[in-house]
Amino acid sequence: MKNSASPSIKTRNIKIEASDGSGKFSAYLAKPATGKGPGLVIAQEIFGVNANMREIANYYAEEGYVVLVPDLFWRQKPGVELGYTPEDWQKAFGYFQGFDQDLGVEDIQDAITTLRDMSGVSGDVGVLGFCLGGKLAYLAACRTDVDVAIGYYGVGIEDALDEADDIECRVVLHIAGLDKYCPEKAQEKIKKRLGKREGFEIYIYPDADHAFARPKGEHYHKASALMAHQRSVAALREEIGPHFDLSALWDKHCEYEFGTRDVDATMSTMVAEPYVNHIPTMTGGVGYQQLHRFYKHHFVNSNPPDTSLIPISRTVGATQVVDEMLFCFTHTCEIPWMLPGIPPTGKRVEIPLLAVVKFRGDKLYHEHIYWDQASVLVQIGKLDPHGLPIAGVETGQKLLDESLPSNTLMAAWKNSEGK
Repeated sequence: MKNSASPSIKTRNIKIEASDGSGKFSAYLAKPATGKGPGLVIAQEIFGVNANMREIANYYAEEGYVVLVPDLFWRQKPGVELGYTPEDWQKAFGYFQGFDQDLGVEDIQDAITTLRDMSGVSGDVGVLGFCLGGKLAYLAACRTDVDVAIGYYGVGIEDALDEADDIECRVVLHIAGLDKYCPEKAQEKIKKRLGKREGFEIYIYPDADHAFARPKGEHYHKASALMAHQRSVAALREEIGPHFDLSALWDKHCEYEFGTRDVDATMSTMVAEPYVNHIPTMTGGVGYQQLHRFYKHHFVNSNPPDTSLIPISRTVGATQVVDEMLFCFTHTCEIPWMLPGIPPTGKRVEIPLLAVVKFRGDKLYHEHIYWDQASVLVQIGKLDPHGLPIAGVETGQKLLDESLPSNTLMAAWKNSEGK
């Protein structure tokens, strides 16, 4: 996950008193811009509370959570913070072998309690962990008062399945299909024991290996990581919140884009480092600077005056909005983002358009915009549809009127009549 956390995220280290009386341990705290939200404990990998764990904490703080990452190796050595070199791997496995997971779960309970008592925390707390932390998240569901637990590629969960009867909260497990630390036999054991239990979600990512959600790692698998994150945040939102009116936030963004045509106002609805990708033409921008440049010089003030968006349907999820619409305009000026380099033709265009809009907390994170470019080119007279399986304005017309004929591009359609 790229570090694009808002500069308004507040971070610091705090001390937590261990409930067994053995001392205090440190924890990395990240708070959202509002300073309040549900609590979330991040359980570390075997590499300690390193830069990757802090980046994940900042990411979830931007999603609206008050995040705490406790130092779980403190009884062996406080402040362990390793990278991913072969030497660091060797050290990490040493700490892992010397780790007392029972005491580790107690430390997670202390972190949960600390969050519940913290000013600005709504009272509900989740646990999310990776690798070693993935198993600890599962054990936290078994042994603590956490409200929801999410484990990524947990190691050794198959050896603790007897504790599942004690679980009273929602549990989400993300398992890498190629994970040698959780091989197929272990995966089957987990699925057989937990797969049909109410409140459990088990997802297998067949093309992913261990640590598939660690950016820049050798096994990082972006598609699986994105899907797992979507599922994780959906579970967190449903169980502990926070809840945002994503539909209203998207409407406001569109108002600034197409109504007032205010670039700075448009950018104010977005995270610190957003991106936009118009899929057919690969136009847009990645990061604030490039996206601001794109909006200012090539988008917001570059649409024809009669541009209109006719909503057809809207699906609102935990982290994103999917809009189906009819995008209409008269090609009276060059449209750099849709028809770059093509002079105005004066032709009318009506095209179905789909927008997949992802949010992080209450800010827009990215837009993936899809449309049929061939249909646009047909409508402006730049592509002859004769002999090709493409259509012009008919695609938009059929979107509004499903009773219009289907299969008109299929020459063999008539041959199946009555069969």
